[in-house]
Amino acid sequence: MTKMEYVRLGKTGMKVSRICLGAMSYGSSKWLPWVKDEEESLELIKMAYDAGINFIDTANVYSNGLSERVVGKAIKKFNLPRNRIVIATKVHFPVHEDDISIQPHGLPLDDPRLVNNGGLSRKAILQSVDDSLRRLDLDYIDLLYIHRFDEETPMEETMEALHDVVKSGKVRYLGASYMNAWRFVQMNAIAEMNGWTKFVAMQNLYNLVYREEEREMIPYLAYKGIGQVPYSPLERGKLARPLDQDTLRSSADSNKPWSRSLTDADKEIIQRIQKVAEQRGVPMAQVSIAWLLSKPTVASPIVGISKESHLKDAVAAVSLKLTEEEIKFLEEPYVTKPTISK
Repeated sequence: MTKMEYVRLGKTGMKVSRICLGAMSYGSSKWLPWVKDEEESLELIKMAYDAGINFIDTANVYSNGLSERVVGKAIKKFNLPRNRIVIATKVHFPVHEDDISIQPHGLPLDDPRLVNNGGLSRKAILQSVDDSLRRLDLDYIDLLYIHRFDEETPMEETMEALHDVVKSGKVRYLGASYMNAWRFVQMNAIAEMNGWTKFVAMQNLYNLVYREEEREMIPYLAYKGIGQVPYSPLERGKLARPLDQDTLRSSADSNKPWSRSLTDADKEIIQRIQKVAEQRGVPMAQVSIAWLLSKPTVASPIVGISKESHLKDAVAAVSLKLTEEEIKFLEEPYVTKPTISK
């Protein structure tokens, strides 16, 4: 298998593998049908670590806490060296540990189970961090993301609470995910003005069929030296297979709020990915991930790995260097679309 490479996360001194293991795929199939249950999840995490992946991305909401538990169990079961691995998790969404089947956005907004369960208030952040540490069975979190922007909580309250969990020793670094660039800029500015801990990473949607982050977010990341950790690099598998193929995940997610239909331009891009892959003699997934890795702000795309072939493709993409002509060929059909961030 290809040798893994490691880079600094943004301007920090912390090094991460060029591929980040996405643990949304691990926990319980009762949450989403394509999620792997505990035993298989543990083996896949070990396989990824053995392939050189030291960066694992989970969230409190994934499988309503079970994903964090599985990651923690893998660390203990396989004696993964805590000083060499980087564990990222997230706060914002409500967690329902007593009912694994409840999905994000699965309850009406007036349901009493949502009161103070989630969000980015001081109360919610401090509680969420303690709960995540309990489930992970760890003393600290390497990278804590805010999973979404919270319109109900003042930015100052959120940033001070995040600073406090860093200074308490429970969190090492901060990141944000899925928000408009102006909000991300403002939150970092508030932290800087008050001498609080700033964000060092942005986890955003970025792939060959969604490049809207190139307008404002990515130039800001480049200017500030903030590491980009894009999620959905394969657009939930659509950039890893020909147009006429389907998967359990794409079928199961088709009616979910996060599902996105392919445009004619998207379909042309997928056909071009297939053409480059055939010319190179590699799977389509390698081409799609290699395109991301060619971008200077991208530290580590988050890849969901549910079988060994996924792992091999992701790791092999690290050494696949696309030519300028290939990159232009892949990007050329793109047509701008509405942004999904808020």
